[in-house]
Amino acid sequence: MTTPRSIEIEQLKLRLGRLTVIDVRSPGEYAGGHIPGALNIPLDQLDRALPALRAAAGSGELAVVCAAGPRAEHACRQLAGAGVTALVVTGGTRAWTAAGHPVDRVAGARPVWAMDRQVRLTAGSIVLLGLLVDIALPGVRWVSAAIGAGLVFSALTDSCAMGALLGRLPYNRARPGAPTLDDTLATLSALDR
Repeated sequence: MTTPRSIEIEQLKLRLGRLTVIDVRSPGEYAGGHIPGALNIPLDQLDRALPALRAAAGSGELAVVCAAGPRAEHACRQLAGAGVTALVVTGGTRAWTAAGHPVDRVAGARPVWAMDRQVRLTAGSIVLLGLLVDIALPGVRWVSAAIGAGLVFSALTDSCAMGALLGRLPYNRARPGAPTLDDTLATLSALDR
């Protein structure tokens, strides 16, 4: 597949309000800080939101953002496969905040680590623990090997089962008062009018 077109954060800042920004991070990541006006559609819910996204794209351009870019690129490829054109926000919310631009937060939400960082911590911890426990219980190192194989599979398929599992943990879920996917879909439907 081809690389999706991108938009730099300075261009995005100038065009906020004239294009629809879709944040594909987990609800917890989104609640902890997102580009003003961005709508949250977690990557694993993109298929459910496809009809609303298709309609919104017919009314104006879409820009897709995540923490650093890989999930947004994945989402744009998925959208392109369904006939929906969207721009990837280069550098994601990390680049946005690094440039000194403000973020909106859901009231009471604390920042949550980006999913890729959560995956690295979890995978690394399991591998290290498996190797250490293997000293007392020979054979446990195969758990570490399985995690390594899972990471290789993840890279080759551009998917992440561990990320999907971590996304279901309470701190990655929607916060009270945060917009739900249904709220986001209703907002997208209103844009189509």
